[in-house]
Amino acid sequence: MTTYKGLRGIISYDAMETIRNTNEWMGASARALSSYPAFALMPNPLFKLMSAWGRVTERSFARMVIKPDWEIPPVVSEDGQDHVVYIEPVIERPFGDLVHFRVARRAPQARKVLLVAPMSGHYATLLRTTVTSLLPDCEVYVTDWHNARDIPVSCGKFDVDDYTQYLVDFIRHLGPDTNVIAVCQPAPLALAATALLAEEDPKAQPRSLILIGGPIDPDAAATEVTDFGNRITMGELDYLMIQQVGFKYRGAGRMVYPGLAQLSSFIAMNAETHAKAFLDKIFAEARGQGSEGDKHNTFYDEYLAVMDMTAEFYLSTVERIFKEREIARNCFTVNGKPVDLGKITDVAVMTVEGANDDISAPGQCVAALALCTGVPESRKTQHLEPGAGHYGIFAGKSWRLNIRPLVLDFIDEQLQPTGQRKRRRSGPVPVDCGVTNFSEQDAKIAV
Repeated sequence: MTTYKGLRGIISYDAMETIRNTNEWMGASARALSSYPAFALMPNPLFKLMSAWGRVTERSFARMVIKPDWEIPPVVSEDGQDHVVYIEPVIERPFGDLVHFRVARRAPQARKVLLVAPMSGHYATLLRTTVTSLLPDCEVYVTDWHNARDIPVSCGKFDVDDYTQYLVDFIRHLGPDTNVIAVCQPAPLALAATALLAEEDPKAQPRSLILIGGPIDPDAAATEVTDFGNRITMGELDYLMIQQVGFKYRGAGRMVYPGLAQLSSFIAMNAETHAKAFLDKIFAEARGQGSEGDKHNTFYDEYLAVMDMTAEFYLSTVERIFKEREIARNCFTVNGKPVDLGKITDVAVMTVEGANDDISAPGQCVAALALCTGVPESRKTQHLEPGAGHYGIFAGKSWRLNIRPLVLDFIDEQLQPTGQRKRRRSGPVPVDCGVTNFSEQDAKIAV
């Protein structure tokens, strides 16, 4: 039975890659064939449409196996100088690195921030705009998770226990003046890592912990995500979702939840929107109105770039975080060691939620405050952003105009001596929280 399942997984994985590769080749062939100068003598617009279809198709299917670049712009200082940003690994591990965005010719900033990126189908570059917005005021570090298909089986497993231990090691390395910002999926595990440090190495605890749109208690507010987790059994999930990496990649033989399978689910949830977006792009290309850096390419270059997750991480996340609610019930363990969230006493905790978030609905993330029984109420705070969806609370207009200033204020408060700390002021008057084009309703699915 195991042999059959493994063979079926390899065939399915390689079949998906074959389909992707074939579509990329068809796009390249159509682009090349219809671009011959001789066809310019024919007035039929079919050739321009075919060339446009080929360009869009080739680019789209090629992006699915390419990790996006960070492409962080230079930071402009007060004197008008541009400071180039260098991306430097600080800790390198098989399943993920701790990277530092070093701003050249600039003194280290007082605000040290560790952005914990989600491992949920897309690369850490999904937080590109978040990083860019924080760099002028902070020293920024990010967890850069690796694609499971490129990690040899000899590197072993990677589940929620290993993920949590990675966070413990990263935070300990950065030191107690670190402010951790966990975006969506890693929020419960960042909370567990902080509690583990509080018990094992109190001096290494972060200064503050900001949880943004994370499923601390998935049952606090029902969404399609939590409903799916409750409806499907772990056996069904294993059989339907898990496949074995094919022969093309270094991780051949590793059991994963494939990125291409995730992408097909993402697209199916908004099929009409995606179809219209691609048709509009093809016609724009045919009219000569397309460009390399237009909104379509900017969005889809990131959206289509997906990564595989290890099977054990995906399945343990669904089972332990969503089904068993181990974090919400404060019965989480790491490698058999109980983690007591009540042990957190010296870390300021902030939660951020979006009123229109249908991935981690309001109520799921703020549940962390009640679980942190050892943290004084004066060091807890929450923010509910009116009109914001999932994507907007960490990378959209709501983040830039409303949430980011509140987060920086919260971090600054922790820099003050205990007796001089002041309660946070109320958030600014809400503004239009819409996000350009269709990025809000689509990108939120990815996290």
